[in-house]
Formats: sequence, structure tokens, C-alpha cells
Amino acid sequence: MSTSETAAAPLPAEVVDLHCHGAVGHSFDDADLEGLAAAVAHHRAHGTARLLLSLVSAPIDRLERRLRDLRAALPALPGVAGVHLEGPFLAPARRGAHDPAALVPPSPEAVELLLAAGEGIVRQVTLAPELPGAMDAVDAFVAAGVVVAVGHTEADHDVAAAAFDRGAQLVTHAFNAMPGLGHRAPGPVGAALGRDHVALEVIADGVHVHPEVIRTLFAAAPRRVILVTDAMSATGLGDGEYRLGGLDVEVKDGRPVLAGTDTLAGSTLTMERAIEMATAAGVPLDLARAAASTVPARLLARG
Repeated sequence: MSTSETAAAPLPAEVVDLHCHGAVGHSFDDADLEGLAAAVAHHRAHGTARLLLSLVSAPIDRLERRLRDLRAALPALPGVAGVHLEGPFLAPARRGAHDPAALVPPSPEAVELLLAAGEGIVRQVTLAPELPGAMDAVDAFVAAGVVVAVGHTEADHDVAAAAFDRGAQLVTHAFNAMPGLGHRAPGPVGAALGRDHVALEVIADGVHVHPEVIRTLFAAAPRRVILVTDAMSATGLGDGEYRLGGLDVEVKDGRPVLAGTDTLAGSTLTMERAIEMATAAGVPLDLARAAASTVPARLLARG
């Protein structure tokens, strides 16, 4: 199928983006209600019907305040299904575009503070299962109905498998910010592939994951792959200088990186483009459409 044919294909009735940080100059980490509405509206205009507001790592007290603010704002934001905490319980060596000063192990106190501040709006959390206290945190989040995702992690296959067997159900942006899928060391992706209840996010922007790997992932785990944007505030604008959390980001040719580095800092993707890129990589259209709709919707309902 050609790119033009893919672009013309109708979108699923309800596209769901589980991992999105903002758009049109606004970040979900700090935007006011007007900015939140503008960013959400941009993604809704480009195919997304429902989304989670993803927050990058920040000090626990700042995340508490932000969750309270978002709790008040959510009723005025059509299509927003809750919040995804991407951190702060991440591995420093795999932090990507997260502020290292904000990263902490998932203590019971920190987990309880975030759940209490969210009062039900925290729908998903990304954590590194090898951190001290992480397995207990998996238990606490799962008991609270939160989808636990393994990501930004140094975990090997066995540690990731233990987290999945405790109730984690998702891999955050598979292959990125984690050990790779090796023939002797299959890592978190290998652990996920071996467990039918685990889904795997993929960022199909032509930058984060090679098209051949995207096609292979869909073949290995049909109807368990979830397309996400990981879109940051530059989405819908253009090249230039932006912020993600407390860090400077440079966007060149639509590719965001931490200023002065080659470290990817999210994407400028939309869900309609993600479906197009997945099918261009050789993914059957029905699987690409499911990865943007029914698969993430089922995960949210299961959480």
C-alpha cells in the first residue's frame, strides 16, 4: 500500500493515545487550562478521540500539585481519560529526556502521595522494576486500578518478567530507554512478548524504531501492540527551541532532542500519522487501526 493510499484510509471510530505530553507550544506538565485545551484540541483534530495527559518526572511535591490542578481541569477537557505518570520512578541510566534530579525510587510514601493527589485520575504509571521498592509499588498501583508500564529501565528479562507476573501490563515505548532484544538477553521486550496479557507501546514516527522492527513487533504480538505519539509541545508547530519538564529541547526536521545532545525528547507525531507510518512499514491496516483504538481502549478498561 502506498503512503497516499494509507493517508486516505479512514481512521478508527475512537483513536486512543496513552502517551502524549502536549502540542502547539503547550506541555501538560505546566500549561494552564487554556493551554491544555489547545493542546488536546490539536490532537483531537488529528485523529485522537481519547488520550492520557502524560507528565514527565518531577519532584513528588510538584507532581502532587499538578495532579490536583489537573483533577480540577479534566471536566473541561473533552476526550481526556486521565493522567499517565511517566516517572519519577525511572532508572537514571535510562532516563532519556527526564531530569535526573527528579528521579527517585518508588517508596510506599511517594506512591501513596501520588495516588491520593490524583484521586482516581492516575490511569497509568511508567516505572523501572529494578529500583528498590518497585515490586511493592507495582502491587500498590495495580491494587488502585492503575495500568503499570515497564519503561526507562535497566531491567533484564527476569526482572521485567517478575513485574509483569505481579500485574504490570505494558511496555513504555518498546525498545527505547531499555535493554534491547538480544538473542541471549531478551530484556523487557522479550519478557513482554512471552506474556499474553502484556501490551507494548511503539512510537511509529520513523525515528524511534526502525520500520522493519515495527513490522516484526506487530507480527510477533498481533493485537498487543499500541501506537502512541509521545508527542511534546513542539507538535503542530515547527523546528525551534522548546522545553520538556525542566530541560531544553531542540527540534530540527521535526526531530526533538535534548539541547546539545542526540538524546530523543519525545516526538512531534500525531495518531493519524502514526497509523500511516505503521502501515508504510508493512503492518496490515487492520492491525495498525486496532493498535490505535481497540487495543489501548481494552488496556484502559482492564486497568
